[in-house]
Amino acid sequence: MSDTPSRIDVPADSRDLPGVFSHRFVVDVRFGDTDAMGHANNSRFLTYCESARISYWEHVTGHSFALVTHGARESLILADIRVTFRSPAMFGEVLTVESRATRVGRTSFILEHRLTASASAHGEARLVATAEDVLVLYDYATERPQAIPDDVIARLEAFEGRSLRA
Repeated sequence: MSDTPSRIDVPADSRDLPGVFSHRFVVDVRFGDTDAMGHANNSRFLTYCESARISYWEHVTGHSFALVTHGARESLILADIRVTFRSPAMFGEVLTVESRATRVGRTSFILEHRLTASASAHGEARLVATAEDVLVLYDYATERPQAIPDDVIARLEAFEGRSLRA
């Protein structure tokens, strides 16, 4: 994991997300991730983004990702995700999921992800997918969204180096 604002270098692609990303999470494409076509199944990209999202949250906020089954009252829930596929990922490839927060509202925030493959026997380094998540801080006791605390917003903004408030 890296938290130095940067960008994985891959050939230019007009469908790519511009700008730098402050967080990286590395994923190995496992054999079990692949489908009958021999590439990572589209559902696996949700898991890759989920792993990056949890890593981002824990690293940036200093809060562990709470599990309600372990007695937590509140946690993040995924309200929406959009994945745009650009190139197949193959078994044995190493993907980097770059993440950044782009906006914080009262109870939710948006993360963007950029998934790239390193050069390998399967091909050159390339953009594999982009994604956007909407995450909501949720109170399971009241079954309602909860306001994101000011100190958490401050940590997100400090990490990203800019204001994120909507």
